Amino acid sequence: MIRLLFTSGRGPAECRIAVRKAVATLAAEAAALGLETDCVEGPSPDRHGPGSAIVLVHGEAAAAFARPWIGAIQWVAQSPVRPHHKRKNWFIGVFELPAPPEAPKAFAAQDVRFEAFRAGGPGGQHQNKTESAVRATHIASGLSVVAREERSQHRNKALALERMAALLRLQGELEAITARNDAHAAHDRLERGRPVKRFKGDSFRAS
Repeated sequence: MIRLLFTSGRGPAECRIAVRKAVATLAAEAAALGLETDCVEGPSPDRHGPGSAIVLVHGEAAAAFARPWIGAIQWVAQSPVRPHHKRKNWFIGVFELPAPPEAPKAFAAQDVRFEAFRAGGPGGQHQNKTESAVRATHIASGLSVVAREERSQHRNKALALERMAALLRLQGELEAITARNDAHAAHDRLERGRPVKRFKGDSFRAS
């Protein structure tokens, strides 16, 4: 599992939009490769998007997939917020977070609502014919995770609970990061002239 912090840092609303688009793009690319992702947004996201977000990438290939995303991300686009603004280059940062020092705390299973559905994608006919995949939603926070890798619903439930515990822990970490202003400090370290990825236009296409 890889943990990535996306941050708009001290950037304006356009950078929040870039964070939202970048997280969605990473999740879509991961799904296309059969990798699961979970996301926790930072406190007080506005209509443009979150100021920061932490994304978990699961799977054996998670590290190799995530590596090209780490660094400065450049979005080249006319401002959707200020149409006459001359600036067209917006930067956000993506940083890998170290593994947590201790295991996520356990929580009660009754705090979670489960929904079973058929698992699509790789796994053979067994997965596609049975409702082995599980979506778990933490009732109090609204956070949701999906587990579909295992062949049995019971094992996917256990996996979903593990991911939910990690996600709840991340929510607390992200609040602490924001309170300490770490996201802003990380953004200040960006090498804006050397983005690792570059996207263009409202469609956020790679360039």
